[in-house]
Order: sequence, then structure tokens, then C-alpha cells
Amino acid sequence: MTATDLTTDTVVTARDIRKRFGDHIVIDGFNLDIRAGEFVAMLGRSGSGKSTFLRALGALDGDFEGELRVPERRAIVFQEPRLLPWQRVLTNVTVGLPATAAVRGQARLALGEVNLANKAKVWPRTLSGGEAQRVALARALVREPELLLLDEPFGALDALTRIKMHALLLALCKRHKPAVLLVTHDVDEAILLADRVIVLTDGAISLDVEVTVAAPRLRDSHEFASLRRRLLVELGVHEEVQL
Repeated sequence: MTATDLTTDTVVTARDIRKRFGDHIVIDGFNLDIRAGEFVAMLGRSGSGKSTFLRALGALDGDFEGELRVPERRAIVFQEPRLLPWQRVLTNVTVGLPATAAVRGQARLALGEVNLANKAKVWPRTLSGGEAQRVALARALVREPELLLLDEPFGALDALTRIKMHALLLALCKRHKPAVLLVTHDVDEAILLADRVIVLTDGAISLDVEVTVAAPRLRDSHEFASLRRRLLVELGVHEEVQL
């Protein structure tokens, strides 16, 4: 069951969400609220149900139990850019939208926001991995989503490109102010980007914590390290320091 809730500043409401694959329960009694403009990162071990829940939010899977309210305007960015190789960059940004001059104009503005205005007419195969992912972000932004869903969008990028993409994403979110749900395996990435971090364990939220690390969020700060340790422990990872 999926509906739209426009009566409060809560963009996502999930109540008692359950998802089964045969006899296997992937999501079990999941409850979550995401406020307008809030950036939430979701951590969890492989198979914990993170991407399954994101697919439900994106209307890619409607076969679940419980109550789920999401806005109609939502967009998804996956780990792979999923660009159409037979279409140029500008057309990839507008795919699925009306073929009007106004839409193409908005797409050019979106490409400008991700610093790819000069790539509108090129083929996807000529892009670097980071550039292709920026096109995917532009494709999401041109839809002016109230809810932006990110499924490990930077997992395939090298470390330097990922740092640049983090800065770009934060700038775009500050400008457009969507609610964001980021699925990631990277604890540092979650702390760097999110207002809240939730940990999914066996299909349910085992930890929901606000990120209070002061900006700029430096990895070597005490607050960053403390939250990182707490999240790792919740994920079942215990770091041992050898002197």
C-alpha cells in the first residue's frame, strides 16, 4: 500500500512494513519517519533489507505489508548511472519526461548544476565514472523531487572522485532541499553527509541516531571517531587498536 501525505512536514511515513521472499522475511516491522529536507543515511550488513526498503519507497516494489506514505515527486540514483548508451547526455537527463523546450531547458540547468553543461551533446561512453554519476544526479534533480533516494551512488567511484561527489551532493541538497535517504555500506560517508544515521539489523531499525558532529566534519575529531565506533559496534564490527 502506497499513498501520498502532503498534510505535514513529514515526507516519508513507514509503519509496520514487512517484506517476504517466500518464507524468508527481509523487512520485519519497519517503522520510519523522514522530515522535509532531512538527510537520512541507512547502514546495515549485506542482506539486511536496505535496498529492499529503498525500492519500496521508489515504487519499484509494491509487494509488501504495512503502511507507506511517500510524496509523488521522488527520484532514485543507483550505484550504476544506468544511462542509455544510444542517447546523448541531455536526452538521458530528460528520459521519461515530456519532450518540450521547457523540459530541455530545465535539463540544461541541471547539467550546469553538476558542472556538465558542456557535455549535453556527448555520448555516455565518453564520460568518466564520476561524470556519468553526475548525469544521474542531474536526471534526478530535473524532476524536482521532494524525496531523493540514493542506493550506494558512490560505491563504484575512486576515493578522490567520491570526495568531490560528496561535496557536490551536499551543495545540491542545500539548494534544492529534498528529503534524502542514502543507502550505504560506508560508515564515514554516512557521518559526513547525513543529519541522521539509522542502522538496519535483521530487517528492523536497531539504532537511530542524530549526527551532531560539528561542521566541517573532520574524521580525526573526537565526535566523529566516537560516533563511528558506535555505528561500527552496532554493525557488529569491533575495531582493535594495536600499539
